[in-house]
Amino acid sequence: MTPRVALLDDDPEIRDLLGTALEAAGMQVATYARAEAFEAALRQAMPDVCLVDLGLPDRDGLAVVSRLALEGGAAIIIISGRGQLQDRITGLELGADDYVVKPFEPAEIVARVRARLRKERAAPARNIARFGPFVADFDRFVLTGPAEQVKGGEVTFSQAEAAILRLFLERPRRLLSRAEMQEALGGAAGESFDRAMDVRISRLRAKLGEDPKAPALIKTIYGAGYIFLGDVIWSGV
Repeated sequence: MTPRVALLDDDPEIRDLLGTALEAAGMQVATYARAEAFEAALRQAMPDVCLVDLGLPDRDGLAVVSRLALEGGAAIIIISGRGQLQDRITGLELGADDYVVKPFEPAEIVARVRARLRKERAAPARNIARFGPFVADFDRFVLTGPAEQVKGGEVTFSQAEAAILRLFLERPRRLLSRAEMQEALGGAAGESFDRAMDVRISRLRAKLGEDPKAPALIKTIYGAGYIFLGDVIWSGV
């Protein structure tokens, strides 16, 4: 199946440049200048990868990223002229999978898109995990569980949160260092990765109804990493 990429950027030169490079790499590309048209198209069909600029004429790009991450289903790569560390941290915290600072070479974007696609294709066919009273459905990006722990009995998680949750569920009762998590999840090591990791784990704990001061499932081993304390049964092979 041909990979589908959606590109949101108000600069027509960037849309033409990246659109041509991605199509030459064998991808189907749809480009948008405004967030309204981009979000309307995604309500009809979710692509495999979304490239999102932050400087948009009709909406805050970070708000677009946040909403897209909550809906789940597509990898998110931010492409932006905002190169400060705090900008990168904020983008990753909101759910982006990668962050590229302008100016860039089209070949770099193509390589990063391919990397995200490879990661998705390499994911195991097992897509439903049961642990304790919870069920994580990685096809629908939905977590279900007791209503007193999971608000309303069902909550969605972003693709970035899904990657971390799957990592824990595939390695239960095993200490995972930050270095191991960075290698498994991709992305540049450093403060922005660490901050994004902490925020996403905090959000997962909240969705699991964990006590932040004494989490029962995702434990922090200070100075060493994290460990998932639970028995996991996979299905959907």
